[in-house]
Amino acid sequence: MKQRLHFTVSIDAPRQRVWDTMFDPQSYGEWTAPFCEGSRYEGSWELGAKIRFLSPSGEGMTAEIAERLPGEFLSIRHLGEIRNGVDDTQSLHVRAWAPAYENFRFSDREGGGTELQVELDTTPAYAHYMSDTYPRALHKLKALCEA
Repeated sequence: MKQRLHFTVSIDAPRQRVWDTMFDPQSYGEWTAPFCEGSRYEGSWELGAKIRFLSPSGEGMTAEIAERLPGEFLSIRHLGEIRNGVDDTQSLHVRAWAPAYENFRFSDREGGGTELQVELDTTPAYAHYMSDTYPRALHKLKALCEA
């Protein structure tokens, strides 16, 4: 069974700067470090594109960009896991949770800056980890955007 988690962060920077910082290959690795030091992605943030989220060992998640409105909204449809370099989208383990969505909504704050809202699907086994780690990652993103 999946559950949906919600996170919000206020960032003193314009939406375009927050968008660019989130999805730039260099800064992506910085703000996602709380999840896994050395995180990276392969692929594109374009609508319909395949994208792989990888740890330094090559393990990770395989996904596609489900929706994209630049500077406003991005939805990632997670489809499976990557183990030993192989995308797994069909095992019973993966089919128990996939697809799972990770959505980013960017809006202007009154008085300036950006409000970033994140909602993501997770399983009960990962809910505590995500509830602890995602706010730390967003704090790093905020610091990068405001620097």
